[in-house]
Amino acid sequence: MDLVKAFEMEQTAEDRESFRIGDTVKVHFSIVEGKTERIQIFEGLVIAKRSSGVKRTFTVRKVSYGVGVERVFPLHSPKIAKIDVVRRGRVRRAKLYYIRNRVGKAAKVAELVRKRQAN
Repeated sequence: MDLVKAFEMEQTAEDRESFRIGDTVKVHFSIVEGKTERIQIFEGLVIAKRSSGVKRTFTVRKVSYGVGVERVFPLHSPKIAKIDVVRRGRVRRAKLYYIRNRVGKAAKVAELVRKRQAN
């Protein structure tokens, strides 16, 4: 069993857990088209995270040309170059599947505003 855990630790990517549910993120991932490889950016709202360890995945939703598009990314995939957090969201749910049924401003998530600590 220690051999499996050692292999999983070797495969995990560092600094990928910096976002939460409700955050708007830009996922930079590589796409292979024929012989060329390029980085494509998928920007959207994180609506779900599931599993743990190497199998951890997260779902990002965006609206493209009036059509909702969801994509599930493996968190520790070598095809993901980086994940940038555009804005933090304030939510009270672990899964935001209800966003699928919302349109326009109703589909927005409130921004998380953190108070500065006085020194």
